[in-house]
Amino acid sequence: MIRHCVFVRFRPDVAEEERQAIYADLSALKDVLDGYLAISFGQNVSPEGRDQGFGDGFIIDFVDEAARDAYLVHPAHKAAGGRLVSALDGGRDGLIVFDIVV
Repeated sequence: MIRHCVFVRFRPDVAEEERQAIYADLSALKDVLDGYLAISFGQNVSPEGRDQGFGDGFIIDFVDEAARDAYLVHPAHKAAGGRLVSALDGGRDGLIVFDIVV
């Protein structure tokens, strides 16, 4: 299984409703992509203070690397990703992506 971890820094003017709509777009991809197992998303609640300003994030589990790779190039992912990036502080600089094998 591949765990696709994305940590984001939303612009301060992005309302909670827009954040939830972005997560809904990403969640909807489960219905169109084989091997997309689950998504979890939300705000950082760590008391450690080590988030470096990345206060939100999501994790998507894929059955394998092939499923993750299909997600990365899918037009619906590109659309959802574009909406996400436009809401981030610094655009693409406002996110970190980290994938691990579980």
